[in-house]
Amino acid sequence: MISISELSRLALTVFIGSLGALFGVLVGLPAPFLCGPALAVTGASLLGLTLSVPKNLRSATFVIVGVSMGTNITPNVFEAAKTWPLSFVAVLLTVVVLLYAAYWILRFIFRYDHTTAMLGASPGHLSYIISLTAETKSDLATVSVIQSVRVLALTLTVPLIVKYLDLVSVEPSILPPPMPALELGLTLLASLAVGLVFMRWRFPAALLLGGVAVSISSHVTGFSSGGVPDWLAIPTYIVLGSLIGTRFSRSSLKDMRKAFLAGAVVTVAVVVLACSIAVLVSSLTGVPLNAVMIAFAPGGLETMAAMAVMMHADTAYVGSHHVLRLLFLSVLMPFVIGKQARGR
Repeated sequence: MISISELSRLALTVFIGSLGALFGVLVGLPAPFLCGPALAVTGASLLGLTLSVPKNLRSATFVIVGVSMGTNITPNVFEAAKTWPLSFVAVLLTVVVLLYAAYWILRFIFRYDHTTAMLGASPGHLSYIISLTAETKSDLATVSVIQSVRVLALTLTVPLIVKYLDLVSVEPSILPPPMPALELGLTLLASLAVGLVFMRWRFPAALLLGGVAVSISSHVTGFSSGGVPDWLAIPTYIVLGSLIGTRFSRSSLKDMRKAFLAGAVVTVAVVVLACSIAVLVSSLTGVPLNAVMIAFAPGGLETMAAMAVMMHADTAYVGSHHVLRLLFLSVLMPFVIGKQARGR
């Protein structure tokens, strides 16, 4: 049961996020309902406001984003997937390259200890990395700030790169009509149920994947058709963007300035590397560059999934690559930080 204080913090968070979304629309930000709230809530958090999004609402947001991804899957996707194996290998190699490039910066330029540098360098899987950090001999506050800066910066820079550098067209083809209310309700309930099963099986981003699985299944079999209506999709993106900004709540820019600077430098480095690799992969596979950019960006899976929907990229391609990245990181990170670091 949500308390009055939690409800008031949520109301303030959503209000600030909505103002940010309005600002994003007015100034023409790409993915304005995601980028605008992320900027606004981050700024308010750094000014000292205590902002938050309750866990249940976060969970609902992830389910809806997953359903949105699934509605864009067509039979043509399965034919296109035949060209993806090379891309899957490339994304695994990219994880390793980004991890060690960021680690070198944090270890030898900013002089963090090995474990803090390695956890701060992880190209994704934020919640898992924070859990690992809490169990190791490392600086939890520093890792949290560095990782949060990465998520925020990628949320803002990836759509800017895709749109304003005019790498590819991001105009939609034919947008599907909204799903009928009954079909939408049944799809969301089934998605939640499958997501809870995935959580029990310890899948990464379980609720989002539950939405993807049910949505794809129902659309391919003809049980349902159409997309998530704007009246539900837009508030979902605003909440998700606001959630990114709340990661800086209780963070002092003055006290954590080294970690903020380190996070910014690392993010610039990994963006340059990821974009370079994405250009190469796109040229080799023929996959549109906007999809490859979003798929190879080391941002949060839920955020990148929402961005793929909003920027009209190939959601199946983007989602499958980010899931593979998270699974790989789940295995890789305990190995690279070492047994001594885990034996706190």
